[in-house]
Parts: sequence; structure tokens; C-alpha cells
Amino acid sequence: MIVRVLDSAGRTALNMCNGVGDFVLFFVRAVSVLLTTRLKVRQVLYQMESIGVGSSLIVFLTGSFTGLAFALQSYIGFSRVGTEEFIGLVVTLGMTRELGPVLTGLMVTGRCGSAMAAEIGSMRITEQVDALSTLCIDPYQYLIVPRIVASTLIMPFLTVLSMLCGIVGGYLLCVYVLFLNPEQYIDIIRERVELSDITGGLIKAAFFGLFLAWVGTYEGFTTTGGAQGLGRSTTRSVVIGSIIILISNYFLTSWLFQTGVAA
Repeated sequence: MIVRVLDSAGRTALNMCNGVGDFVLFFVRAVSVLLTTRLKVRQVLYQMESIGVGSSLIVFLTGSFTGLAFALQSYIGFSRVGTEEFIGLVVTLGMTRELGPVLTGLMVTGRCGSAMAAEIGSMRITEQVDALSTLCIDPYQYLIVPRIVASTLIMPFLTVLSMLCGIVGGYLLCVYVLFLNPEQYIDIIRERVELSDITGGLIKAAFFGLFLAWVGTYEGFTTTGGAQGLGRSTTRSVVIGSIIILISNYFLTSWLFQTGVAA
């Protein structure tokens, strides 16, 4: 019984190590192709349009209503101690440092990370990826690298949209619903918010864009098992991408805002 349990644990550990190794080697190959071959600029622009413009509405809604809810909760808490003038500062810092990049990353992962896995996965199971190799077209150069580059570049712009929507949403709630002083909301932002708070959030967004494209393209590229395997790859791209974003958010926050790198 003990031997069977140890054998099962060992096999699980080996499979996990193999999976992590393949995942890292996939990224190393993509970086190598990026540095040694000509970048498909047209593909990058197409992917940026697909990810950025296609996700703008969901990012707008997410940022706006997150800012509204955050401002309302801040008002409920600060009104108990008479410090409502700090609502603008809290909402702005929350949106620029954490909520803007993280929620944008999660939303884009759900929309575009799964789409990357589904598109490349369907090409894999229908042997279109093999056909590209037959035609002397590097699948990494044509399929993988443009998506990773485009996602990394466009995510900060989507995050800026989310930040602005959240801050403006909090302002509208405070001024026109809670009837607070609009000058206090703006003045506290001007006085206390630093450029490093914004740049730190944008750096995090770029990393999140890299992670979600990395996971989505990897899951699609390694799809096996027909339609059922395609469904698993699509689901795994969202789950694993979201987990990586949430875990990496802590380490990026520690690196950027505690060591002052963002400044």
C-alpha cells in the first residue's frame, strides 16, 4: 500500500516537472525565434487589433463598475471616521496599482487567452500546423511570437483604459450620488499619487499580457485528443493563465512597489 502511494506520488511529481519543463522550453523557443528571425509585423498588428479593440468594451465595463463599487465601499468605511476626503486617493491607488492591471489581465485571459488556445489548438488537431512546417513556415514565427508580442504591447493600453474608467467612475459616484466635494477628490489625487504608482501598474500589465499569451499559445500548440482535447486546452488556458496572473501579481507588487523599481 505504501509503495503504491509513493509510486503514484512520484509519477505525479515527474509529470509536473515534465510539464513545467516543456512550458519553459516552449517560451525559450519563442524568444529564440523572436531574436533570430524577422518579426511578422502585420500579424502583430492584427493580433493587437483583435486583442485591444475586441477587449475594449469588456475592459471599459469592468473598470467602470469596479471603480463605482470601490468608491462606494470606501465611502461606507471612511464616513465612519470622518475621512471622506481620502476616497479619491484610495480609489486611484487601488485602480492604478492593483485592480486595473489584475482585473484587465483576468478579463483578457478569459476572452483572448482562451481564443488563442482554441484557434491554435484547432489548427493542431486538423494538422494545419504540420502543413505550415511542410511549407517551410516556422509555426513559432507565424503563430506564437506575434500573439505573445501583441499581447505584451497592448495590455498596458487596455489597463490605462481600465484605470481611467475606474477613477472617473469613482468621481461621478462621489460627486453626483454621494454629493461630496469634487475639488477634494481631485486635489488629493494630485497631491499624493506619484508617477511610480501608474508606471508600476503598467509594468505589471505588460507582464500579465506576456503570461496570458504564453499560456494560451502553449495550451493550443500542445493540444491532442481531438475535440475533447481542444476543450481541455481551452479550459486550462483560462484557469492556468488566471492563476499565474494572481500569483505573479504578489511578486511583481513586492518588486515594483517595495523596492521602488517603478520609480
